[in-house]
Amino acid sequence: MFKRFHPSMLFLLLSSAAPAAQSENPDPWLLVETKPHVLKVMQGDTPVEVFTKIAIGQHGAGVDKRRNDNKTPLGEYRIGWINENSKFHRFFGLTYPNPEIAKRGFIRGLIDEQLVRHILRAHLVEATPPQDTPLGGQIGIHGVGAGNRQVHEMFDWTHGCVALTNEQIDQLTPWVRKGTLVVIR
Repeated sequence: MFKRFHPSMLFLLLSSAAPAAQSENPDPWLLVETKPHVLKVMQGDTPVEVFTKIAIGQHGAGVDKRRNDNKTPLGEYRIGWINENSKFHRFFGLTYPNPEIAKRGFIRGLIDEQLVRHILRAHLVEATPPQDTPLGGQIGIHGVGAGNRQVHEMFDWTHGCVALTNEQIDQLTPWVRKGTLVVIR
């Protein structure tokens, strides 16, 4: 189905495959603000619910995430799957890596053209992209599970995910479905 791409053609395709901006989406969407440690449920440009004291990756957030770097990836994603029986109480998996992350990973020499095509193909058919990549994977929004709530409130402790308390993740659940837009900045 896919022929060999010249790198400039591949990047053109990746650029055109970006998700719609949140202002064009009338459905509720999630805004994760990593600096103030807040997750907001947004309706258009209006916050309708706000969760404070969230935790992110142990090493903060950034655009150039790699596997095992414990950073939360900045960018736009969708909820790709929901695990109601997670060890973290509940897990909303993100469509990470997205085409923009794949483009940067390819430029940096972290992934090859075949993996970029795999990620792009998943994005185009709204499927979960490969999760075991040099760019990382299994990134999501989840609860604490049986973990220590005091640690959660004092430290960024995840391997790159966004964590809320179990009570917060329960309150967030009615707003989330597969396909919900998530913006992490």
